[in-house]
Amino acid sequence: HALAQPRGRENHAHEARATNLAETPQQVRDFLTDLAKRARPQGEKELAQLRAFAKAEFGVEELQPWDIAYYSEKQKQHLYSISDEQLRPYFPENKAVNGLFEVVKRIYGITAKERTDVDVWHPEVRFFELYDENNELRGSFYLDLYAREHKRGGAWMDDCVGQMRKADGTLQKPVAYLTCNFNRPVNGKPALFTHDEVITLFHEFGHGLHHMLTRIETAGVSGISGVPWDAVELPSQFMENWCWEPEALAFISGHYETGEPLPKELLDKMLAAKNYQAALFILRQLEVGLCDFRLHAEFNPQQGAKILETLVEIKKQVAVVPSPTWGRFPHAFSHIFAGGYAAGYYSYLWADVLAADAYSRFEEEGIFNRETGQSFLDNILTRGGSEEPMELFKRFRGREPQLDAMLEHYGIKG
Repeated sequence: HALAQPRGRENHAHEARATNLAETPQQVRDFLTDLAKRARPQGEKELAQLRAFAKAEFGVEELQPWDIAYYSEKQKQHLYSISDEQLRPYFPENKAVNGLFEVVKRIYGITAKERTDVDVWHPEVRFFELYDENNELRGSFYLDLYAREHKRGGAWMDDCVGQMRKADGTLQKPVAYLTCNFNRPVNGKPALFTHDEVITLFHEFGHGLHHMLTRIETAGVSGISGVPWDAVELPSQFMENWCWEPEALAFISGHYETGEPLPKELLDKMLAAKNYQAALFILRQLEVGLCDFRLHAEFNPQQGAKILETLVEIKKQVAVVPSPTWGRFPHAFSHIFAGGYAAGYYSYLWADVLAADAYSRFEEEGIFNRETGQSFLDNILTRGGSEEPMELFKRFRGREPQLDAMLEHYGIKG
């Protein structure tokens, strides 16, 4: 609030929106409220099913809020007993990485070529260049896939060099780092990935493409620079969709001994497990997102922050899982009080909506439709932070984003 007022903005929600994709705080609130309305009926059903399961299988008469995670895991195993270890043999490294490159080639006409004459910081690190159909070098990246001692955990994409036109007129091409922490090859077997790890690889490469395929030549807005952070996850979450498509899994997967692609019955189980308690998950994210947003949009310094009261009010509107009266969730909500997400926690769901809606155009026109891919490349991936992301999205989709595709992807009939 103190930051927003001197800049002539009503409150921190307006201040945060000034650098984000959503155009006004009201647009965000409408989006969150509409999503809550549409997801709630299914959330109530999911909770009723969990209560019935806990009673039938474990004799639990009354499910307490702190029991939910435990019995949900039990129910998920009961319904879709599928383990990562069953899936690993189908995702050897060469299949997953080359499958990713094949997807990118089919939709964008971009080819990845490995170079072995580039200095790297560890013998396992690989270096690739991306070329378009005119054989123009568009960008390059370091690929560091395996976990090892003293390496930071997790998976991320980072920019090594951004694209820019230098003072002497030459063009500096973009370079990215793609870093993961997957298991390395052991006992003569290739590195075998879980399906989640393949999704992670596609996700981070989506960020990488956004950085490397830029056509903007001004440093502050080329690639991922200057992209509002509720839009920066669009290219990455968007790329994940191909990991669930039988047509793509035909070449992304292949048993490391027999070459057989992932069997359909395993994929069906994975899809069902993916959407397990999807509505409850969305409602929880909405509860948190609305709480964050309203705290910042409605803050009045004269009255002080009504933090707990606001959360209780939102829970009545959104939550299907009751909370204990002594619960103090906001005390531990570090994302918005000690992190960078103030008035922006909703962006996780927002990116989900954008990615699903963008992908639904591919579902309509063909998931490997080259023209659709070119349109996404020209309107989203090449533009960096040079234009308003909502305008870019509308240019690609021909309209404002809609919730339907995201709900459908989660199996929610709202």
